[in-house]
Amino acid sequence: MKIIEKYITRELLFPFFTVLSILVGLFVSFSIARLLASAVTETLGMVAMLQLVMLKAIIALEVLIPISFYVSVIYGLSRMNRDQEMNILRSVGFSDYHILFTVLMIAIPVGIISGVLSLYARPWAYAETYILDAQAEVELNANRFQAGRFYGSEKSGRVIFVQAKDNSGTRMEEVFHFVKKEGISEIVVAKKAFQQQQISLEQRPHTELFDGYIYRLAYPKDEDSVIQYEKMTYFIENEQSKWHRRKAAPTRMLWESERTQDIAELQWRLSRPIATILLALIAVSFTRLSPRQNKSDKTFLIAAIVFAIYYNLSGLAQTWVEQGVVGAMPGIWWLYLLLFIIAGLLLPGSRQKLFRRQ
Repeated sequence: MKIIEKYITRELLFPFFTVLSILVGLFVSFSIARLLASAVTETLGMVAMLQLVMLKAIIALEVLIPISFYVSVIYGLSRMNRDQEMNILRSVGFSDYHILFTVLMIAIPVGIISGVLSLYARPWAYAETYILDAQAEVELNANRFQAGRFYGSEKSGRVIFVQAKDNSGTRMEEVFHFVKKEGISEIVVAKKAFQQQQISLEQRPHTELFDGYIYRLAYPKDEDSVIQYEKMTYFIENEQSKWHRRKAAPTRMLWESERTQDIAELQWRLSRPIATILLALIAVSFTRLSPRQNKSDKTFLIAAIVFAIYYNLSGLAQTWVEQGVVGAMPGIWWLYLLLFIIAGLLLPGSRQKLFRRQ
């Protein structure tokens, strides 16, 4: 790599890592505040909460990396253009094609990193997140309760009481569980209970109850019932479990699936490196201003609007594939074909303007 290419690479990578660090820091701070507000710390503990935050940060990188590089290209090249460095480079024979080629040589490995994260790291992080979320949401979560206290929830209509817990925190004694549903109230009592730890996506979070009774009180009809059991497995129903499993599914499994939801998820993962590269090409066009024009604020505003439009369209394109509105082909690829056309139209026009100014 020549000296000029190294210089441009440095001018782009430094703001890239700076912007990425800021965005990741903001995301982590927001996630911690949100989890603290939802009382996840009391349920899982501080260590597990921080683990959950880190997993969510890994998931967010597939979006944060493209936008960080997009901003860094605009900032880096705009600064060089404003400080007359672009004119100096052109005067020594470093053409616009060389600048574009240099940006591409940086965008391609950044896009590959984004793609690897999306194809492999993101599903793993979703799987681990799902397990932690399931442990936090399970109704009879032993980590959630202190012995000798009643816990109630107006939202779910539940009241839970645990008389005693062992040192491990997973075994409970003298459990009382009341839930009020539409038309019926249910009381579950058990002498002992054991919380099973979820270690995989295939395993549903559950608690095993031993030596107890189930009282079902129906109203207004007299249809009360009592069931005695020696062992009962209590499962928690999670409405988002299917969504989580699709997000956490291995890429190879999605590749073999013909379900529209899986196809949309696979195409989203495959589109991450393409999005990074195309957004970088579009970002180059925003830097083609006259050095005498102080329009940096306007440039970043337009760039922000363009990215917002792209991000919303990408979500819409994925939803259309999931719902079968658009088939597997063109799938979500029509959006990236549109980005490619826009990038192709912007860059040549910008070059012609530059040549006329010279």
